[in-house]
Amino acid sequence: MTVTIVLDFDGTIALGAGPLEAFARAVASAASDTAFADRAIAAVAAFERGESEARDGYDVVSTLAAQQGVTADALEAAYQSSRALLGSEHAAIAPPRGLADFLTKIGADARVVLATNAPGAGIRPVLEGWHVADLFDAMHFTVGKPDGLVPIIRAAVAEGPVLSVGDIFEFDLAPAAQLGAATALVGATAERSPAAVTMRGRTIADLYGDIEAWAAVAASSTPTGTTLTERHDPHA
Repeated sequence: MTVTIVLDFDGTIALGAGPLEAFARAVASAASDTAFADRAIAAVAAFERGESEARDGYDVVSTLAAQQGVTADALEAAYQSSRALLGSEHAAIAPPRGLADFLTKIGADARVVLATNAPGAGIRPVLEGWHVADLFDAMHFTVGKPDGLVPIIRAAVAEGPVLSVGDIFEFDLAPAAQLGAATALVGATAERSPAAVTMRGRTIADLYGDIEAWAAVAASSTPTGTTLTERHDPHA
């Protein structure tokens, strides 16, 4: 039986407003509205302060763009162009403190999986630059959460305990919880969200100890030498 930890990317193991600012600038260009970026960045800051019920910063920018009449196609094009800048000075991000050590520690007890709605083209080079790409056992890009997360979690749950970590409850955690996985909510909504989760913290770094402990306990309590049928047979 295998223990699995599923990690989101943006807002979870990639921190910083750079990608959002790049997105806002790209939308401003698409809308021919030079002031849009400033308004969007101010709205994101308000969200971070708890003054908005949006899902995340991308939801903030997208909603504001729709109100400005930006079409869905133009919004998607702006998003893709901003992702091409990921990790550059125009869309700077940084890992949480001690990410490599954390991934190494949990990797001793669990299979570590990346699952994100973002495209992989910009993410792989970033992870390689942070020297953590090899610490993931699997990576899934353009997942299509929340629905697209379901088969990933379902397959992992069939093999053992699962913990899903992310900054959007509806996308990263709700599908996992419905399948019996543990959940960890991080990011701007962690402190104020009423959602029932296993653990929560402003950043994943705040939860390193809790996640490491969860993985160790899950691994030590996982039965060995039995088949899936035996583990799920109520009469066994």
